[in-house]
Amino acid sequence: MKIAILDDYQNVVHSLDCFKRLAGQHVTILHHTEKDIDRLSELVKDVEIIILTRERTQISAQLLAKLPKLKLISQTGKISNHLDLSACTQYKVAVAEGIGSPIAPAELTWILLMNVVRKIPQAIEGMKNGEWQVNIGSTVHGKTIGIWGYGKIGKMIAQYAKVFGAKVMVWGSTTSRANAVADGFEAALTKEAFFATADIISLHLRLNDQTFGIVKATDLALMQTSAALINTARAELIEKGALLKALKKGRPGFAGIDVFEQEPIYDPKFELLQLPNVVCTPHLGYVELNSYELYFNKAFENVINFINGLPSNIANPEVLK
Repeated sequence: MKIAILDDYQNVVHSLDCFKRLAGQHVTILHHTEKDIDRLSELVKDVEIIILTRERTQISAQLLAKLPKLKLISQTGKISNHLDLSACTQYKVAVAEGIGSPIAPAELTWILLMNVVRKIPQAIEGMKNGEWQVNIGSTVHGKTIGIWGYGKIGKMIAQYAKVFGAKVMVWGSTTSRANAVADGFEAALTKEAFFATADIISLHLRLNDQTFGIVKATDLALMQTSAALINTARAELIEKGALLKALKKGRPGFAGIDVFEQEPIYDPKFELLQLPNVVCTPHLGYVELNSYELYFNKAFENVINFINGLPSNIANPEVLK
C-alpha cells in the first residue's frame, strides 16, 4: 500500500530497526512540516496510509476532504488536539493510536531544570566567547519544586527531586494531590500558594479543553523573581502571550521551555531565544532513540495489522463496520 510518514525532521526514521516492518510497502517519507493544506494534500493525495510523527501535523476536516484515498492514520504516541477524530470518522478514516513512555520526557524535564538553575548554557556560551566563570548558578538541593500534574511524568520528577534533596509540592486535581500526599509529598493548599512559594514550577498536564490556557498571567505574576518555570508539556497550557510578558517583568525570573505555540521554529530572532534568563530546547521531550523505536514500532505494527485485515488499537472502530 502507499504509505507516507510525515515530519521526519531529522531524516532518521529509515534508520530505525523497526522500519524493517514496512519492508515491501510503498513508503514515502516527508522531512519537513507542510503547514499549507493545499500543498500538503498535493504531496500525499495518492496515499492510503499516513503515519504521523506525534503532533507535528494538524489533521483537520479541511485536509481530510482533499485525501479521498486515505484509509488509515497511524499515530505515534497518543492522540491529542492535533487530530480531529470526529472528522476522521466522518471521512471514514480509521485512526490507530500508539503508545508512549514517560522516561525520555521526564529526563528532558530534569535536564532542562538543572540547566536553568545552574545557568549552564550561559556559562558554556561564556567559554566560547573567551570568558571564564561568567555567572553563578544555584543548586536544586533545598529548593521547593512545584509540580502541576501528578501523572506518570510528574511522579518521576517528584522522585528525581527527592533524590536531589529538594522539597516537592504538588498542585492539580483533588486526586493528584491526594496521590502525592500518599507518596509522602506535600500538596499545595491553593493555586495561589503554589505559584507564590515554589522555587521551581514544572508543568505536567495534558492539553485539552479544560487545561487550555489554564496558567494565567496572574499566576505567573505571583512567582518569585528568583523562581523558574519549566514547561516540557504543551505551550498552550499557558495563557497566550503571558509567559513572554511575565519573563520581561521578572516574575518568574527564569524559564526552561521545550514547547512552543508554533513549531518548528527556524527564526534565530524568535523572542524567547533573545532572553538571557531563558533556556530553550526544540521540543526534545520524546526525541530520543529508544523512544523513537518504541513509538514508531507500535505505529508500524498497527499499519501492518491494518493491511493484513486485522486492525489494532483503532480509536474510531465504527469506521470499520
